Amino acid sequence: MFGINGPEFILLLIIGVLVIGPQRLPEYTQKLANLVKEVRRMANGAREQIKEEVGIDIDDVDWKKYDPRQYDPRRIIKEALLDDDTKPVSAGAPAAVAAVSGAAAAAESAPARPERVVERLAPGEIAPFDTEAT
Repeated sequence: MFGINGPEFILLLIIGVLVIGPQRLPEYTQKLANLVKEVRRMANGAREQIKEEVGIDIDDVDWKKYDPRQYDPRRIIKEALLDDDTKPVSAGAPAAVAAVSGAAAAAESAPARPERVVERLAPGEIAPFDTEAT
């Protein structure tokens, strides 16, 4: 809380008690108790107002669904690549859907693309360098 650890907080409380003094201490503890009660009342009022305006109970909301960590692009791509897309097409499906599922069969019957040829330099040959391109 505010970068204050336990021993520092206790030290601040002791200093506060010494500064306030024993005569005013009951008055300030009563003010602190009233402040805490008022903050709780306001928080409950805000919760009730949200419940009335939104129409849902905050406790019933599935907060995991709104967690931004679930939208990690690496995880989404990994799941998409590992997802098994071998869903059978139903008999009543439109022709376009059936054509999409038949795309794999059409790809197998398509002519093979020529293999890419990579030209390699001879050992000791200097790679071409274009001074205008850099």
